[in-house]
Amino acid sequence: MPIQLTTPKGVITVRPAQEDDATSLRKIRLEALADSPEMFAADHDRTAAESVERWAERIADGLRSQNSVICIAEAAERLIGMTGLGRGHWPITQHSAVIWGVYVTIQYSGLHIAEALIEECIAWGRAHGVSIVKLGVITNNAPAIRCYLRCGFSVYGVDPWSNFYNGIYFDELLMVKRI
Repeated sequence: MPIQLTTPKGVITVRPAQEDDATSLRKIRLEALADSPEMFAADHDRTAAESVERWAERIADGLRSQNSVICIAEAAERLIGMTGLGRGHWPITQHSAVIWGVYVTIQYSGLHIAEALIEECIAWGRAHGVSIVKLGVITNNAPAIRCYLRCGFSVYGVDPWSNFYNGIYFDELLMVKRI
């Protein structure tokens, strides 16, 4: 069920993406990767090479298989945020899921939209039998870490030198939440 947030910048709708969101979703993902390349494991150029049709397939496959969901945030019919959740592939791991790609445009940061995106993904996971959700966050991303702590995640480890960008290694905090 979509979440409606009332903010100083208007009403924000958070909901699972549908196939017809593929063009906007691809665009905001590329924005995220260009804006903060060291924060994401995905590569901008490889992602840019993926077609809109591939994004539509990814959305449809997740909805059909019930193994993943991508949630989006909209303001005035414009995409302003996204995140995804993917369940374990095998029956023995389907109780576990990973949050990925959390991003909100700079114009809408600080309005707790990322929290709503995460909660929408967690609600989807809970409805599909997920009992534990994990994520990774670069250790110097203090706003994201605060957001995940507010959402009930706790740190269970560190992945040293997880990302390498522009000659610099970045460690990643590993976080978990039981749902």
